[in-house]
Amino acid sequence: MTDTVQAEVIMSFLVSEELAFRIPVQLDFDIADPFAVRFTFDLPGDMPVTWVFSRELLLDGLSRPSGEGDVRIEPSSGEHLGDVFISLQVGAERALFRAGAPPLVAFLDRTDRLVPLGEEEVCDTLEAVLDRILAEAPAG
Repeated sequence: MTDTVQAEVIMSFLVSEELAFRIPVQLDFDIADPFAVRFTFDLPGDMPVTWVFSRELLLDGLSRPSGEGDVRIEPSSGEHLGDVFISLQVGAERALFRAGAPPLVAFLDRTDRLVPLGEEEVCDTLEAVLDRILAEAPAG
């Protein structure tokens, strides 16, 4: 059994109303971090950039505006499974992407088959990690 789900989606990087670039975006999900999805954007002329955000945020953003702060996801219209806008912001800098909803839904469906939403469990709690570190520390 695999522990990850991966997909590549072509998105439009919306630079302005007149200028957009189609870019490949790698989507990743790992059962070791079942609440998160990773999007790696391969921007023209730059190193790839990875953003990590909530799997539930992505799901919610397919049907209604979702997110606060640095990551916002919302459907482009009320049309069922139309396009989705993904807005990423760092300080005053903002990047806007447009993606088709169907490949995102297919990706989320595959993650849900691996770890159903609402049934995520964090393997190591902070307390368990601290106990293990303290147990391995030399006495002194």
